[in-house]
Amino acid sequence: MAVSFKMYFPMLVGFFVGLTFLGLGSSAKFNELFQPAWANDHFIYEPDLLKLKLDNFSGAGFSSKSKYLFGKVSMQIKLVEGDSAGTVTAYYMSSDGPYHNEFDFEFLGNTTGEPYLVQTNVYVNGVGNREQRMNLWFDPTKDFHSYSILWNQRQVVFLVDETPIRVHTNMEHKGIPFPKDQAMGVYSSIWNADDWATRGGLVKTDWTHAPFIASYKGFEIDACECPVSVSADEVANKCKSSSEKRFWWDEPTMSELSLHQSHQLVWVRANHLVYDYCTDTARFPVMPVECEHHRH
Repeated sequence: MAVSFKMYFPMLVGFFVGLTFLGLGSSAKFNELFQPAWANDHFIYEPDLLKLKLDNFSGAGFSSKSKYLFGKVSMQIKLVEGDSAGTVTAYYMSSDGPYHNEFDFEFLGNTTGEPYLVQTNVYVNGVGNREQRMNLWFDPTKDFHSYSILWNQRQVVFLVDETPIRVHTNMEHKGIPFPKDQAMGVYSSIWNADDWATRGGLVKTDWTHAPFIASYKGFEIDACECPVSVSADEVANKCKSSSEKRFWWDEPTMSELSLHQSHQLVWVRANHLVYDYCTDTARFPVMPVECEHHRH
């Protein structure tokens, strides 16, 4: 029984508490929220479905039409099936410029039968190097699964099927910068990264398996939209809750994980985390400051 409980723990808990981080958004068609960013000829459009194609000529990518400050973005993705070694399917939020902020999901392909690794990363003011890697409790190539980023002034939460897999907490009170003043676009792409993606670059992309296809549906953005023409100060005021307006992501229940979600996060880290920069003493002989305090 212990094995069965362990396998289904995220699903069971998610059934009862998964609504906590759900916003009020509903799925939109791709072209309502997004646009091709490059390699338009590597897009395959089907009813209620988008596919991106990677071959030995090019990958492909898309971007949101608007930028956002705080809220939640979600999309359902089915990853490349079979031998996907060397490929990366990326899904992320990012602002612009050398001191940009960024929240990354990167799905690292692998040889047939080996688990996909999901790498998350957080950039603040242009500084990243906060990688975590984990495998998943399901095969992400067999069906669509939801991948979400919740962002407010207190935390950034990475979610898989509404199960939190990582939390980056605001610790400005300890002098640690937090991403809260740069509007971010939403992006996704598929590309060849066989110099590092699979076993540190030891396993190369086998182009006899091309084209590699990542499939998308269920596009949702429930966030504060920021016009390009608006200044940073105006954006901050527009997207800040006040007595006149109250955004759902600023409600007290959104400021931290619930007890059940905390248990989910502990379960994920105990059973699926395979790399955490906070424990990599070869890269960081001195522990990064946020790791001393972070619950993520």
